[in-house]
Amino acid sequence: MKYLKLFSLLLALSFTVSCQAQKDNSKDSEDNTEAPVEQPHETDSIYPPVETQPPNADYKPAFDGQTRIHGVKTTTPYEVKVIFEGLTKPWAVTSLPDGRLLITEKEGSLRIATTAGVVSNAIKGFPKVDSRSQGGLLDVAPAPDFETSRMLFFTLAEVSKNESEGSLTAVGKGKLSADETKIENFEIIFRAIPYFDNSMHFGSRIVFDKKGNIFVSTGERSDLKTRPGAQLLDTGYGKVVYITPEGKPVAGNPFINTPGALPEIYSYGHRNAQGLAIHPETGDLWLSEMGPRGGDEINLIEAGKNYGWPTIGYGIEYNGKKVGEGITQKEGMEQPVYYWDPVLSPSGMTFYSSDVIPEWKNNLIIGGLSSKHIARLVIKDNKVVGEERLLEKEKQRIRDVGMGNDGALYAVTDEGRLYRIAKK
Repeated sequence: MKYLKLFSLLLALSFTVSCQAQKDNSKDSEDNTEAPVEQPHETDSIYPPVETQPPNADYKPAFDGQTRIHGVKTTTPYEVKVIFEGLTKPWAVTSLPDGRLLITEKEGSLRIATTAGVVSNAIKGFPKVDSRSQGGLLDVAPAPDFETSRMLFFTLAEVSKNESEGSLTAVGKGKLSADETKIENFEIIFRAIPYFDNSMHFGSRIVFDKKGNIFVSTGERSDLKTRPGAQLLDTGYGKVVYITPEGKPVAGNPFINTPGALPEIYSYGHRNAQGLAIHPETGDLWLSEMGPRGGDEINLIEAGKNYGWPTIGYGIEYNGKKVGEGITQKEGMEQPVYYWDPVLSPSGMTFYSSDVIPEWKNNLIIGGLSSKHIARLVIKDNKVVGEERLLEKEKQRIRDVGMGNDGALYAVTDEGRLYRIAKK
């Protein structure tokens, strides 16, 4: 009987300790649970993530929703049309104030297209460009006062005067002639020094802010010799620069008083940034950049911030090895808002600002190269809360996508097509 009482006492004590432990573990779990990611727009239905392939790396995201967010699908009926075929290596498409489209071609020419697909002859007037591989005549943007000035701004892979030095990402401007047959008085206003002799990772995109100043993204030129330059402030490699229309650093730039730093630098630590866009409501600057195998990123750009490449990232080398130490986080370096693994190969992008397709309003629309589709990202409070793939069936390398004045999307592909994506 004595042993039975002792057994009962031990059993009761064990049950009490077990319950308290479960209560403590439950508390720890609640304390460590992250807040749920905000849901997409109420008209968006939620689907499984669009990415179903295994990742290249086994890295874990820094926060919930940083990758492989759930899918959404557009409910507004829309149609996809090829309105022109036969462009020669197009790189950028953007709208003129009158609604027509400007299209650059890598070899060094510009074309003007109507939204019905009538395309001009090649417009010349550019200096020699390094059109090997990823170089050439790249982005184009009309000046805010284009209707009176007829001034266009470009990025390009400029060849050095001593061609053995190689090439670099440059920003230039010139006037579209009255008869629209040539670019007049073209001049270079900024160079992402130094020159380097390869044909990779030039970036680059160019956008105007509301003050008429210019943001430009550059690449770090890919080579193991140049890659560290993305972390250095005395090179133009792997940067976002902020300049005036005359090519001068904007007053108040974060490193303008830093000894040895290029005063034009706005942010650094980028790999190969081919997408740049300003949010139509917040005015925030967003950037897409290519990782190696995995680790393509969307970043929210702030003045003076370091975005990590090549010290941190979510991809691996093409040979399967780690990049550097193989770390994804480090104090003083920014996390991407979103990343892809496997890659999207993000190129040009735009925010959709029209009311024509309401559910796309303020969505980020990004062209994918190796992925061969357009990514639509739903963004709420600076977080990605939904992703959709557009034009997957077309099997085209989407080099750039822009929004027309008519509320349609226009995209150019490496295969030479011009697409119009519009509400039915």
